[in-house]
Amino acid sequence: MNFYGRDFLKIMDYSEAELRHVLNVAKRFKQLKHNHQPHASLRGKNIALLFEKTSTRTRCAFEVAAHDLGAHVTYLDPTGSQMGHKESIADTARVLDRFYDGIEFRGFAQSTVETIAQYASAPVWNGLTDYCHPTQALADFMTLEEHFDTLKGLTLAFVGDIKNNVSNSLMAMSVKMGMNFILCGPKERQPDPNLFTECQSLATKNGATLTITHDINSLNGVADAIYTDVWLSLGEPPEQWQERINLLKPYQVTMNVMNQAKPTTVFLHALPSFHNLNTTIAQDIHTRFNLSEMEVTNEVFESDRSLVFDEAENRMHTIKAIIFLSLYQQKEAQ
Repeated sequence: MNFYGRDFLKIMDYSEAELRHVLNVAKRFKQLKHNHQPHASLRGKNIALLFEKTSTRTRCAFEVAAHDLGAHVTYLDPTGSQMGHKESIADTARVLDRFYDGIEFRGFAQSTVETIAQYASAPVWNGLTDYCHPTQALADFMTLEEHFDTLKGLTLAFVGDIKNNVSNSLMAMSVKMGMNFILCGPKERQPDPNLFTECQSLATKNGATLTITHDINSLNGVADAIYTDVWLSLGEPPEQWQERINLLKPYQVTMNVMNQAKPTTVFLHALPSFHNLNTTIAQDIHTRFNLSEMEVTNEVFESDRSLVFDEAENRMHTIKAIIFLSLYQQKEAQ
């Protein structure tokens, strides 16, 4: 199984066996970390983190993962790079490729990370684009497997805005790993049709199901895990907020939704979450729309059925696995 030098741009680029191997390596790294055992196997390596969009979890996960592995990190935000302004994406990629052993990109267009990968010989890792969020999906599935001891046969439901980068990666990961996946949201917000068709074919092949529903009650007695994400994404103009909130309010994850699913149903979220008024954006939304909670209630978020902070931790372990597998020599990485 050859990972050395490979990019990690989207889940669909990897087979079930390869994704399984990544999760297994991540579990080993988590054990080493918890046991305080050094694992600095990438000493002398240099990694660039190229961010168009800021993030707490993605930046910290990549930085801590790299440092644990013995690698050095350079963080470049929009103020620290000329990419797309005074220098083309292709030229930036070729410059960074001369300095760094690996490049992470987090930003807007999927075409940007694909272009970086095209022009850089070093492995390129997708930390998030508007199209997908593959490192998040790895962490989510590691979390689910830790909780349920298996993935096969589970049913994961994504509730809310199903035209979403997180749901795209979860859908792909689910059908690859033989899990049932439900997209539950308004008919006005639909997943990428080409990806959905491809995933439907994979679901049939792998003995899983892939469905779209607009009725949140259809999750009753079915969903083992319910996942949601913020209703308003970074950079969306405020004039669109009212329409989006009106569309998605029926899909708020409440304790009633959780209880109607299964007594054992768990809650997942990529974070950050607007589950209370403890942020300036949440306060602004409350002032404008009289909402104190958005995609999930605080009761669900803070309950013992919420695995959100396990997911957040597992971002680091799964990202560490991806970095290690793509930068360590193949014969030593198996």
